[in-house]
This record gives sequence, structure tokens and C-alpha cells, in this order.
Amino acid sequence: MTGFRVGTGFDVHRLVPGRPCVLGGIELPHPAGPDGHSDGDAVLHAVTDALLGAAGMDDIGTLFPPDDERWRDADSGELLGMALEVVRNAGWRVVNVDVVVATEGPRIAPHRSAMRTRMAQLLRVGPERVNVKGKTLEGMGALAGGAGVAVQAVCLLAER
Repeated sequence: MTGFRVGTGFDVHRLVPGRPCVLGGIELPHPAGPDGHSDGDAVLHAVTDALLGAAGMDDIGTLFPPDDERWRDADSGELLGMALEVVRNAGWRVVNVDVVVATEGPRIAPHRSAMRTRMAQLLRVGPERVNVKGKTLEGMGALAGGAGVAVQAVCLLAER
């Protein structure tokens, strides 16, 4: 019998004017982007945490500490790739990833396909194994008015 593991990841970033809006490994046209030590890609950060969590490993902040200047402005796709290598070397493979992006801006729906394709490339799986859903916040909470983005990700791993 093959072993399976499920992991969840969560990330949230404030959106700040003039910063590139990188989410899911692609740049979206938007006047504000996620603030962060790296490129701020909250989608890939949540996916990385889900991947690491499923493998029973430390989180993204432990693997790539935000106080380490090596990771300043880092491409989150590269960070995900490094985490994937650690997970693969431990004997796991990605079965699927499911992501919910909650924000009032930018709109996610027009970019879902590109995000799925990019994340599938980074995870070395087919795009049918990556799902992305955008949700609005209906004007409620701290992220209302386009102030930020929150992301929840779930990852299923199987033994290689």
C-alpha cells in the first residue's frame, strides 16, 4: 500500500502600491502587489507550506528565514522548487494541490489557467493536478477594500 500525506498552508500579505503583483508564479496587472521579504507571492508561499507540511517538515519561514538577506526579493517559484527537491529527496511526490485565494483585488478568475500552468510546472505535475479558486471578501474584514491577499492551500503527497 502506498502512503499518503496531506498538508495545509496559509499565507497573507498586505498589498502595497507600486509593487509588482506576483501571485501563483505570474505577474498580474494590478496597481498594488504583495509586500514581503521575497517577491511576496502569497500563493506560492502557501503551496510551499502545504508541501512541506504534508512531508512533516519545517515551514517556509524556517527553511527560508525572512531575516536572512539571501532571500530578500527572492523568486518564490525558486523557493518552491528548492522545497520540492527536499520533499522529493525524502521520498514523496505531489499528487495534487488545491488553492483558495481570498482578495478584493486583483481578480483571480481571469488568471486561473496561467496560475495553474505555472504552478504545475514548478511542482512537476500536470495542470490537472493543480486547482486555483478566487474568492472575494464581500467587503468584510481586514483585507476589505483590496488591502491584502490571503491564501489557503492543501497538498496531497504520495510515497514515490
